[in-house]
Amino acid sequence: MTGMLSSRSDLRSTPASPSLAGRPILTALAASSLIDVIMLRGAGLGLDVTPALTVFVGWAIVASACCYFFRAPRTRRQRIARDFMEGVSLFALVSLLGAIASYPLAAGRHPFVDTELEGIDLKLHFHWLSWYEWIAAHAWAQIPERLAYLSIFVTPAMLIGYFAWTDRRAESRQFVATFWVAVVITLALFPLFPAAGPFATLWHGSAPYMPLSALYQAQVIEALRHHTIHDIDLGALHGLVCAPSFHAASAVVYVATAWRIPAMRWPIAGLNGVMLLATPIEGTHYLADILAGVSVACVALALTPALIRWTGAAKGDWRGGFERAAPVAAE
Repeated sequence: MTGMLSSRSDLRSTPASPSLAGRPILTALAASSLIDVIMLRGAGLGLDVTPALTVFVGWAIVASACCYFFRAPRTRRQRIARDFMEGVSLFALVSLLGAIASYPLAAGRHPFVDTELEGIDLKLHFHWLSWYEWIAAHAWAQIPERLAYLSIFVTPAMLIGYFAWTDRRAESRQFVATFWVAVVITLALFPLFPAAGPFATLWHGSAPYMPLSALYQAQVIEALRHHTIHDIDLGALHGLVCAPSFHAASAVVYVATAWRIPAMRWPIAGLNGVMLLATPIEGTHYLADILAGVSVACVALALTPALIRWTGAAKGDWRGGFERAAPVAAE
């Protein structure tokens, strides 16, 4: 393809809200990393140097190089590569920092609130054991449920890829920022509502079906509280947050983001609807956890545009970021 990058409306769109500039992103990443380090040291925890850390560092180097060398893209392919690498890397880093932060937060001494969460479920006429027994008795439902639960990392790749392809960097950054805000709110609430989860609490005896989350949540939290874990293996991070459910928060953020994209609206809504249905069993969550996660997402969606404006991103270049302004030349 020759000539300038197409300016058709399906390839370019004017952002509905200010783009989050590069400097606030880097500042927030540095602050998040520093907070993680402080919390880890306070809890007596460290990071285990594993192949997973090596892979992540390697990816970070490649992504940084891509964003730097293509900061003034001269072809459409260069711009797509830059925007996709930037979006995926930011999303992955936010996810990693959030997962690491959940470990020192889980080491607190607040008593488990499983009884209270189960009580809320019963008032809502939700019986976790009945749902678990149904899944355990129907093998045909187990594989789709597992795949749907794991799709939490598939949908963001689809969204970021679409935004990169259609030159909608502002929307990609706002999506990652919204996810980021949801992570922060979830982690802030997590120490107040620690729980072992319904599988560990309600099911007794041998398990006819083992959910993806298994008993890791209760086991890891207990180990952290008794200081038998000293190093976090990045290759074996486990979900420790019960309430609010971050799968539920993610699903709502994903669907709300995709809702502005007609071609992706219903596929992503359907996929994440199934993920929500899979979350009580595969994530061993109470319905109360899921409703709390939905509330977290709603707050994050409402709060993020105001935070972006507060950073001053609306002043000056809308596209503000790591790149220099330059025309996209022939491909």
